[in-house]
Amino acid sequence: MIIIDFKREHIEEASLLAMDNYNEERIQVTCLPEVSRIPSLQSFADNGLGVAVFENRKMTGFLCCCSPFENAFHTAAVGTFSPLHAHGAVKENRAFLYRQMYQKAAEKWVEHKIVSHAVSLYAHDRDGIEAFFTCGFGLRCVDAVRPMKPLSFTAPSSLTALAGIHYGELGKGHQYKIRELRRLLIEHMGKSPCFMYQSPEEIDQRLTRVENGNSRIFAALYGGSAIACLELSDSAETFVSETGGIRNICGAYCLPQYRGKGIYQGLLNHVIETLEAEGWTHLGVDYESINSTAAHFWPKYFEPYTSGVVRRIDECALGAIS
Repeated sequence: MIIIDFKREHIEEASLLAMDNYNEERIQVTCLPEVSRIPSLQSFADNGLGVAVFENRKMTGFLCCCSPFENAFHTAAVGTFSPLHAHGAVKENRAFLYRQMYQKAAEKWVEHKIVSHAVSLYAHDRDGIEAFFTCGFGLRCVDAVRPMKPLSFTAPSSLTALAGIHYGELGKGHQYKIRELRRLLIEHMGKSPCFMYQSPEEIDQRLTRVENGNSRIFAALYGGSAIACLELSDSAETFVSETGGIRNICGAYCLPQYRGKGIYQGLLNHVIETLEAEGWTHLGVDYESINSTAAHFWPKYFEPYTSGVVRRIDECALGAIS
């Protein structure tokens, strides 16, 4: 076995391996859409941060990452991310292969002062997950998917007391109705156990940015006020989310006093019925596994297909390469 730098000449073989890994996950998550090709790996070959492993001149694995970026997870750390299609390994000895590849790749990353490492793995790839967990990673992000079919759920009897609820899509001129819900969501993510804190000034800046964005907004209205909201995007953080036919949830919140009453399920069904009528076939969502509220709700109705793991290298490691 040899581990070498990932180069352009490795792209074709790596793409086939990445496709094999995706189809392996599709066996477990049958509602995942069929894809015709893996996105281009050229940028990963060109940034010089990837590695490939060969045995008897055959590629058995590769591990690449995006070019480094500042302020990973809103910290002072330089980070990188290896998306689903930027790595892969054959099934035989997969855990060992990933550990060996990460050891070699991480050496490069830290040499470039990259100390925040994130990798998106397939949720049912137990060997891959074990490999990164034993290398000091922990779960943080999850992508999940469902066919664009209504949820099957029984609304609690308490919902009858809220018969005046109206579900609908909000145009640009009515997004102010969910401004407070968006603020509450950001504040919630800043508390334990998420600790994704943003200052009041940063929250105001973020609210201004999202209100100027192009996401579609749906809300549950009660007495004229929004009590729950859902935002849709045409893209997310996996190549699967770019597949034709899929829409992606990029924000969701329900006031605590209205949870457990079937209201959010009703909002989801309204969104699904709307999108299905428009011809969309799948609905995706990504959420933080460290957000206990989200981690409890979404797997009831969506099937996870990724486990996004992260590791923060101690800054003392930078002294070893200075």
